[in-house]
Amino acid sequence: MSYTYTFWLAVVGLFLGHGLPGAIVGALIGFVLDNMRYSQRRSAVPEAGGFIRPLFELLGAVAKSDGRVSEAEIAIAERLMTRMGLEQAQRQEAIASFNRGKAPEFDVTRSIHELRDWVGLRRDHAFPVLDVVIETVLAEGNPPPEKMAILRQLAFAMRVSDMELMALMAMKGYAWNATGGGPRGGHGGGGYVPPQRSSRGPDPYAVLGISRDADERAIKRAYRKLISEHHPDRLGDLPEDMRRQAEARASEINAAYERVKAEKGFK
Repeated sequence: MSYTYTFWLAVVGLFLGHGLPGAIVGALIGFVLDNMRYSQRRSAVPEAGGFIRPLFELLGAVAKSDGRVSEAEIAIAERLMTRMGLEQAQRQEAIASFNRGKAPEFDVTRSIHELRDWVGLRRDHAFPVLDVVIETVLAEGNPPPEKMAILRQLAFAMRVSDMELMALMAMKGYAWNATGGGPRGGHGGGGYVPPQRSSRGPDPYAVLGISRDADERAIKRAYRKLISEHHPDRLGDLPEDMRRQAEARASEINAAYERVKAEKGFK
């Protein structure tokens, strides 16, 4: 959600209202206008499950981004349709959307913006969407920069940080260290080390998004924040498959926390 009106009406109120009271009144009016605009924009997001069309468009674009769509990527899309329990009409829309997304001229920006608008301020809905896209990104093993660029662009649009994205990748057994350098969400693929599958399984510190020298207080704070954001009970009416994904993430977070606690020696 954008706070353009909130900011500018606060500035106007500051000067015309002769100080802080005017700025507060202006900001309140702007906040109402921003909320109205946000509600109108969300109502424009297409139906078909609210996210099915833009999601499968994005999956098609991810699959095609390195030049070819593999059988593994097609199989993931088909399994996802089955797991989500799509009705026949929804399944046909998902297939058509996947095919649109893999067209050479397709621009992922619109699909990403529609998914962002569908998620809104519900970060607990952002993670299941990212989970689904990550499956396609990792379909053929270590992902190429083209796939990671789209994934990072989606994460950035949903206000999910590199550290949080690294944690999601770590839960799937991948180690990835961002090193800075190019703009977030860019397509260049530079400025970071792509994730590589780890033979040792998920790194519990990466899963929790903490450094190895974090103290007990920081570890517990990171755990509480993660488990509250990923708890499946917060997902509302999302499809059952996405709920199961959230349950798996919560289990990974709990397992990582127990491993770190054992290593650090606290309860």
